[in-house]
Amino acid sequence: MIGSALAESLRGKGHEVVRLVRRPASASDERFWDPAAGVLDGEVLDGAGAVVNLSGAGIGDRRWTKARLRELASSRLRTTQTLTAAMSRAQDPPPVFLSQSASGYYGSRPGVLREDSGPGTGVLSRLCVEWEAAAHTAPSTVRVVTPRTGVVLSPRGGALGPLLPLLKLGLGGPFGNGRQYWPWITLPDEVAALEFLLGSGLEGPVNVCAPESADVNALVAALARAAHRPAFFRVPAPALRLVLGRLADELVLASQRMEPARLLDAGFRWQHAALTDAAAWVGAELR
Repeated sequence: MIGSALAESLRGKGHEVVRLVRRPASASDERFWDPAAGVLDGEVLDGAGAVVNLSGAGIGDRRWTKARLRELASSRLRTTQTLTAAMSRAQDPPPVFLSQSASGYYGSRPGVLREDSGPGTGVLSRLCVEWEAAAHTAPSTVRVVTPRTGVVLSPRGGALGPLLPLLKLGLGGPFGNGRQYWPWITLPDEVAALEFLLGSGLEGPVNVCAPESADVNALVAALARAAHRPAFFRVPAPALRLVLGRLADELVLASQRMEPARLLDAGFRWQHAALTDAAAWVGAELR
């Protein structure tokens, strides 16, 4: 979802966007690669203005088994390592490597989380630490940016995919006690932030979320009001743990009061800085 929206926006601004695909390339804007096998010709990256890496199996798409956890790791680490290795082989490597990370870096804990906050504990935190480290194996001439993205709000679904149909039917509600903070951002602002990072001088970790903090109670209530629907059907934490296993505590029930300190300092401007504006944008599509 993010990659498609970013590519569309960049093309609209006159940039050439080349996609890496895992099947034989069938269009002029496609190039083949096989990240699982570490296969990518360095010439593909020669002269590129930037490389953007948003790859990775969906964190919350299914229950975490040992096999699924291996897939979550390999789909991020092997992809990133394949890209940085190809940059090292390129005659003219890109000046910028934007490689996605996530708010999961911080784990679940109280307090305001800025970019200088250390990593948390748990599967997602360890994965993000390794993911960011892999990005920094790029050549020293490459500016590496690792956006720690939160929950991306969009009427297309994304992180809200399972919740939006229920809200539309008036059957939605908070998860657990709803007091956990989710660092949210709308899809247009996510795309704008990534474009901003490509053109700025920022490097290293950057928290990508809206400047207004909100817990799940406030987030769900705002979305429901904007869609003119009730949201009374709270999902208890034990039920979430029964269905989702450890994923419930690390993702759905986790609290991360993340602050976009570096984006604020750099002068980034949000289209939907307030939750009411974000909810109105999403909710208009749900009516």
